[in-house]
Amino acid sequence: MRILLPFLIVILFISCSEKPKNEHFTSVEVEIVYEDSVSIRAIEIMGNSLGYAGSNGVFGSVHIPTGKVRESIEKYHTTIPEFRSIAHTSTDFFMLSVANPALLYKTGENGRMQLVYKEEDESVFYDAMTFWNDAEGIAVGDSMNGCLSLLITRDGGNTWKKMPCSRLPEGLEGEGAFAASNTNIKVLGNKTWIATNKSRIYFSGDKGKTWQIYNTPLKSDVETQGIFSIDFYDENLGVVIGGDFKEPDTNTANKAITTDGGKTWELMANGQNPQYKSCIQFVPGSDGNGLVAIGFTGISYSSDRGVTWKQLSDESFYTIRFLNDSIAYAAGKNRIAKLSFN
Repeated sequence: MRILLPFLIVILFISCSEKPKNEHFTSVEVEIVYEDSVSIRAIEIMGNSLGYAGSNGVFGSVHIPTGKVRESIEKYHTTIPEFRSIAHTSTDFFMLSVANPALLYKTGENGRMQLVYKEEDESVFYDAMTFWNDAEGIAVGDSMNGCLSLLITRDGGNTWKKMPCSRLPEGLEGEGAFAASNTNIKVLGNKTWIATNKSRIYFSGDKGKTWQIYNTPLKSDVETQGIFSIDFYDENLGVVIGGDFKEPDTNTANKAITTDGGKTWELMANGQNPQYKSCIQFVPGSDGNGLVAIGFTGISYSSDRGVTWKQLSDESFYTIRFLNDSIAYAAGKNRIAKLSFN
């Protein structure tokens, strides 16, 4: 049942990891833990809670041990925002709406959400966000005035500043990111990788102060193609996946792997499934061999670093986060589910 009360989402971090098993998965069990008329493309595991935000201004949390849902709705005057990006620090929860006006909220006093950044422009559209640490965070949006939209905070999310185009690589026409799973950005230490719809990687080795461009071989011939998701197992081993959401059965030039930190990429399983996917994640504790990719086309798994794949389920989801080496949570249209891999 929806509880329309303000609340503080974040429960400070308790490790939920188990000892890695490095076992190959042959099946997945899907247990629905939340159902409502809301599209959810952004989830984050925060200690014993799973935070989420979605359409219709809805945001909330699922208490992992009990399954209890706490939920509220954020409105801005007469606007009902759609949230596709969330992030967290050890003390605060953040959520960012996609379109005009762009609205970025953080946990405020008495558990209410506080508006800390607003941007009004017909071209504004934000896609993903994350934090390097408790003080520094980043959000990415579609290009405006010739460059990607990048927001940076250095004070724990209290204030955000947009990087000027003079400090960013020149964007391609129509370049942005797909707001499909809140996984267009990956950070490890000081390093940051941003994947765009033009199949390019923006890389920063200094937490967003300077940037350079790496190219990938994924197709991006039309506006519905490109990279939808990126993940890194360590600072060298990374993967990207996407495709064409209007031609979802296409499985050529839609997934690639790097072993040198994103400088060079090679296609993996080219011409083989998985087809279009909106999110890819390494399996924790798998030495970088385990991969799970999901989308409205189902759940696929690789145990050999993307060389071969198996479709474990036709269940439709948009985004996934692992709790440990065999349990994950996924969200999609009207639901959140616990995924148990066996």
